[in-house]
Amino acid sequence: MTDKRLSPGDTAPAFTLLDADGAEVSLADYRGRKVIVYFYPAASTPGCTKQACDFRDNLAELEGAGIEVVGISPDKPAKLAKFRDAEKLTFPLLSDPDKQVLSAYGAFGEKTMYGKTVVGVIRSTFLVDEAGKIEVAQYNVRATGHVAKLRRDLSV
Repeated sequence: MTDKRLSPGDTAPAFTLLDADGAEVSLADYRGRKVIVYFYPAASTPGCTKQACDFRDNLAELEGAGIEVVGISPDKPAKLAKFRDAEKLTFPLLSDPDKQVLSAYGAFGEKTMYGKTVVGVIRSTFLVDEAGKIEVAQYNVRATGHVAKLRRDLSV
């Protein structure tokens, strides 16, 4: 578990994780392009579904601005595949079951849920630039309305 939070200008922690089909996807695959890396607690839950569908529905505009999207959760690839297929998601969903990447990004740790302090995935979004540096780091984002706010922040 980590309390380390990333800030703009930091080097984005490298990762290689399995996608919903069991294929390896690395942050390095996106070098030379901007990519939104977002972390969410669990596939097929109401908030995470809303957020994923918002990214899906805004993907054309984001890609038009040269920004790709990758979602990461602790879910196993089989669960991610079900989620992707059920919601017709068109961007990679990556599996981080040991939470190493979540921790490296400061997206796993203590959070407040229903007034209680719990340890879990902190819904977070990062924009990684073409050189692999953090351009935007947002923690504790809301599932609803987040993508619209992000587009405003990025002028997309």
